[in-house]
Amino acid sequence: MKFELQYNDKNSSARAGKITTDHGEIQTPIFMPVGTVGSVKGVHFRDLHDDVKAQIILGNTYHLYLRPGLEVLKAAGGLHKFNGWDKPMLTDSGGYQVFSLSNNRKLTEEGAVFRSHLDGSKHLFTPENVVDTQRVIGADIIMALDECPSGKADFNYTKNSMELTHRWLKRGIQHFDSTDPLYGHSQTFFPIVQGGGFRDLRTQSAEFIASQNREGNAIGGLAVGEPTEVMYEMVELVNGILPQDKPRYLMGVGTPVNILENIALGVDMFDCVMPSRNGRNGMLFTSQGILNMRNEKWKSDFSPVDSEGTSFVDHHYSRAYLRHLYISKEMLAAQIGSIHNLAFYLWLVGEARKHIIAGDFYEWKEIMVKRLATRL
Repeated sequence: MKFELQYNDKNSSARAGKITTDHGEIQTPIFMPVGTVGSVKGVHFRDLHDDVKAQIILGNTYHLYLRPGLEVLKAAGGLHKFNGWDKPMLTDSGGYQVFSLSNNRKLTEEGAVFRSHLDGSKHLFTPENVVDTQRVIGADIIMALDECPSGKADFNYTKNSMELTHRWLKRGIQHFDSTDPLYGHSQTFFPIVQGGGFRDLRTQSAEFIASQNREGNAIGGLAVGEPTEVMYEMVELVNGILPQDKPRYLMGVGTPVNILENIALGVDMFDCVMPSRNGRNGMLFTSQGILNMRNEKWKSDFSPVDSEGTSFVDHHYSRAYLRHLYISKEMLAAQIGSIHNLAFYLWLVGEARKHIIAGDFYEWKEIMVKRLATRL
């Protein structure tokens, strides 16, 4: 993987760049749709290509490990061959999912012991075997095993968790560097900064992660219950330490406003289930604000979803028609809503990139964050 930093905003830390992988180029800043089990729920890859204009998607190591399982994925030639996605792909390590199973897992120095949410069977994730698992999945960018503590965890727990993550990282790097990809394309290994909402821990973790000199770095353990202001404070602190010439990936964030504010703080890559999950449930994001498509007020509103006339799907669907689909519990509602929201997120980061290049990103961002937070 290569990263080229192309432009810097003069009034913020926003950047525009280009990531090059063996499966194609990614223009940053970028949003990555989440394809948990090898699919972005309810969305054809055709629509991801044509309407959403996705440049990279995610797969989830925990879910893919359990189902369809490594034997199937390896026989298929990896996830790209299995699902037919021909562009770049990123996989997380499964750590977040394992640690969200707080009643069904146990942490040890060796790794994380957990029970499957499918059948209760017992499994172990270690820093080494999650590398092996992600070799089998075959994503272009793979993540280190880490613990993601709650945003409400105390200092001592967060410190011990961070130190465990660092010890695991050393083992993961050693194993990654001593193994090879399986399918003829290169893979890149990202470590993850932890440390909760504590400045000294985040500083220590960012310095440790930067010292590992990997091709890119991730920021984890945010948007997990801490106040939004703390998230921004931690991102600004960490990005002041992580190297400028490598991409920065903020994991699991977030709302359109969160994304613009974190772009301004120097983040390059984002993922979140929010656009697809909220789209399935009738909350649509637009350039003018947020729509609840079940509201009575849209019953006879035949204007496009985005009042500026921007259509984020191939066909014109009015607010009235979409409301009808949601109220009728028609499957098409969830599909259109997901495509619309994902396409909006990709449009938003694309517009951010244009304004970074034009030199007026900060001014545009200040206008947009007020609009995007408005409930219409």
